[in-house]
Amino acid sequence: MRHLIIPGIISIFLFACSNPSRQNKGRTSSSDSGSSTAAAGSPGNTQPARNNAAQGGTDTVWASLFDGKTLNGWHSYGSDAPGGAWEVESSTIHLKHGEKDGYQTKGGGDLVSNDTFENFDLLITWKVAAKSNSGILFDVQDDKKQYPETWNTGPEIQVLDITGNEDAHSPKHQAGDLYDLVACKSHTAMPPGFWNETEIICNNGNLDIIINRVNVLTTTLWNDNWKKLIAGSKFKTMPGFGVFKSGHFALQDHGGEVWYKDIKVKRL
Repeated sequence: MRHLIIPGIISIFLFACSNPSRQNKGRTSSSDSGSSTAAAGSPGNTQPARNNAAQGGTDTVWASLFDGKTLNGWHSYGSDAPGGAWEVESSTIHLKHGEKDGYQTKGGGDLVSNDTFENFDLLITWKVAAKSNSGILFDVQDDKKQYPETWNTGPEIQVLDITGNEDAHSPKHQAGDLYDLVACKSHTAMPPGFWNETEIICNNGNLDIIINRVNVLTTTLWNDNWKKLIAGSKFKTMPGFGVFKSGHFALQDHGGEVWYKDIKVKRL
C-alpha cells in the first residue's frame, strides 16, 4: 500500500494550499476593536482608514485634506488664510500655545476647510495637551458676518483632555460627545499626549461617531427628536444651528494646544 499513500498525501497537500478559505484571513471587519484601539491610542501610531460598506462608500475614494506639509485647503474662520497660531509641525496641524484673545488663541481662530461636504465619512486623528479643549465641527456655514462663531451653525464632536479639562466631567461635554446634545454610550478617548483616531460618518441624516475603532454615538439629524435636542441645549437661541445639510469642517481653537493629522474624507 505504500505506493498509494504517498500520492494521497501529495493530493491532500495541494488541496490545502489551493483552498482560498485558508488564505489571507486578515482583518474582516472594522468592528474588531481589540488590538486596533491599543495601536490608535499609542503616542505615535494610527490605524488606516476603513472601508465602510454599510454606509455605501465602497465605490468612492478617500481624499486627503492635509498634505502633511502645508495648510493648503484651510483658512481661519472669517479670514482668507490660516492664522499664525496654526502651524505644521512634524506632519501635524498644531495650534500653538500662546497669548489668549478671549477664549481663543491670539492669531488663531477656528481652522475651516475650504471645501464643503454633505454626505461624508471623515477620518481624523488628534491629541491634546494637558487641560486643553478643542472640537471637530461639520456643516459649518462660512459666513462670519451672519454667524459670528463656527458653532452658531455646525454641530461639534468634543475634543479635550479627559482628565484635566474643566469641562471633562460635564454631561454631554466629554471627549467624543456631540457637544451639549448627545452623550457617548462609551468613552474610549485616551489621555493627553496620546493619539485618538476619530471617524465621523454622516449619511442622509444618520450620524455615527467612532473613537479608536469603537462606535460611541449614533443619532439622527434634522428630525423631530433632533429639534428637541437643540431646544434643550445652549444652541436653542441660534436659529442657524444644526439645520444645514452641508457645509465646511472646522477644527476649533479653544485656547489650548491641540494637534491633528491623517485627515481623510470620503464623499458618500
